[in-house]
Amino acid sequence: MKLKARQVAFALGASWLFTGCGGSAATSPTSGPAPAPTTQLSRAAAGIATLQTWYNSASGLYDTAGWWNSANAITVLVDYARVSKSGQYDTVFSNTFHAAQKTSAGFLNNFYDDEGWWALAWIDAYDLTGNKQYLAMAESIFADMSRGWDGTCGGGIWWSKDRGYKNAIANELFLSVAAHLANRDNVNSAQFLGWANKEWTWFAQSGMINGTGLINDGLGTSSGHTVAGSCANNGQATWSYNQGVVLGGLTELAKLNSDAFIPRAAQKIAIAAITHLVDNQGMLHDPCEPKCGADGVQFKGIFVRNLLALNAAAPQTSYKTFITTNANAIWQQSQGPGYKFGQVWSGPFDVGNAASQSSALDAIVGAAVLENGK
Repeated sequence: MKLKARQVAFALGASWLFTGCGGSAATSPTSGPAPAPTTQLSRAAAGIATLQTWYNSASGLYDTAGWWNSANAITVLVDYARVSKSGQYDTVFSNTFHAAQKTSAGFLNNFYDDEGWWALAWIDAYDLTGNKQYLAMAESIFADMSRGWDGTCGGGIWWSKDRGYKNAIANELFLSVAAHLANRDNVNSAQFLGWANKEWTWFAQSGMINGTGLINDGLGTSSGHTVAGSCANNGQATWSYNQGVVLGGLTELAKLNSDAFIPRAAQKIAIAAITHLVDNQGMLHDPCEPKCGADGVQFKGIFVRNLLALNAAAPQTSYKTFITTNANAIWQQSQGPGYKFGQVWSGPFDVGNAASQSSALDAIVGAAVLENGK
């Protein structure tokens, strides 16, 4: 069941009232419309309320978005709840935890990268709520992901259980989930840290990081197929999310591994991305624009989310400027009716859906975090 218009209006007004954003509390029915959002947090509240109009409580997922996209929508909802100090969406996390498993038990399917997105979503939800069920689910998902590791190309996990392609995103997610778990499960920390170190050692030497410091899509043929003997960088696109997930993974790994190369590697990738994947206004773009399809529309927000994590550990003015610049452009140039956000952040607004909305919100929520000095 979707939220009705009255519920959306209430959620938006309640967010402003709760957080004190936008310069005033929610207005009464007789005092006129609420002022247009001016702070990053009030903008995030408006966008989040719109995102939730696509939430389907029966499935626990988001209409107009795919399975893995819904994991990212839950993640940005968690991140918004954290910066706004709001508990109004706690029931959404619980509902998705139970309802979405009707679609895929244990959040497992044929694709290891899909599994990784859900593992990170539940780790984030655990950090916010302290619900140990969420952390246990992430560990269960990781156990399944680890079965994708073998010796083809010297290591790494496969993209899918069909074992046809070793790519960047599945391995970056494997690294990030392992490192996050190592920092949260004190009993099994050494096991997860071992996996994270093993993955990063392999990934750094795999050839997927190219001469400009950016990460290409995977290993093998240009058509996306990996077999023994075809383990070179395939030269496919340097998608923004491939530059992002690794930042979050390395940031977590650096907390338990004193190797100075780890934070330097993260910084090099981050700087390469904000240098080479932007236009002359500093706006982030993916090569599929302006029509990125169901998957590509999600990518840019993932990069910003992970850049924010890196900035929290190793602040850089260039990171903050990049995040705020993109968040402001989304609001000013890629906003449609009802606080919907499009896929091309430099505009113009095209058509909004839950995937483009949650991706844009990663940037706006990130800017809200910076605005609040966190």
